[in-house]
Amino acid sequence: MKRRALVTGASGAIGGAICRALAAQGHEVIAHANANLAAAEKVASEIGGRAIAFDATDADVTATVIEQLLESGPIQVLVNNAGIHDDAPLAGMTSEQWRRVIAVSLDGFYNVTRALAMPMARTRWGRIVSLSSVSARLGTRGQANYAAAKAAIEAASRSLARELGSRGVTVNCVSPGIIDTEATKQAFDAATISSMVPLQRAGTADEVAAVVAFLASDAAGYITGQTIPVNGGLA
Repeated sequence: MKRRALVTGASGAIGGAICRALAAQGHEVIAHANANLAAAEKVASEIGGRAIAFDATDADVTATVIEQLLESGPIQVLVNNAGIHDDAPLAGMTSEQWRRVIAVSLDGFYNVTRALAMPMARTRWGRIVSLSSVSARLGTRGQANYAAAKAAIEAASRSLARELGSRGVTVNCVSPGIIDTEATKQAFDAATISSMVPLQRAGTADEVAAVVAFLASDAAGYITGQTIPVNGGLA
């Protein structure tokens, strides 16, 4: 059955892979970006979807945009993928670094999910999948802000799963580990990854997207309130 899906943070490698995986399942995909709309448009053009830009940290703007999107029909799949890094040891982390990461990852999750939760529930079918991180479980030096945001998303998702379960809406998280992206290549060499990860390699964006797509499918209808690791055994 063809359903509409909104993927936030679709301009990055993982977001783009998720868009492609959902489109392959037959979903009509709306690819969101904030600053890098051109990248989201490229993904959308590949899959016959639509690209849209808005600042998910702005609650009023987000509500308005989603209200406009819903005029064209329900959105029954939401993937909260938007997030940023701004790393520093906590003792040297500025308040702006803390707030910015929390705003994009956690406030963005709240703003988008809140706007879609009840319209989705009214359809009596929905999938909300949010991207967490291995940092939420392990902690990573220099990423107290990012780890805090992702851990909060996991906790909020468990609560939301209980709130929406009776309406046929499942709520889950996917928690990637070291994934082969440009940022990862700058942070880790192959030898370091091999020593850290039991599978001795970085994961791929497609491997993350496959789990997201499964959780967004009918086959995952009895899975809710869970965080699924995709980390090669790192945690």
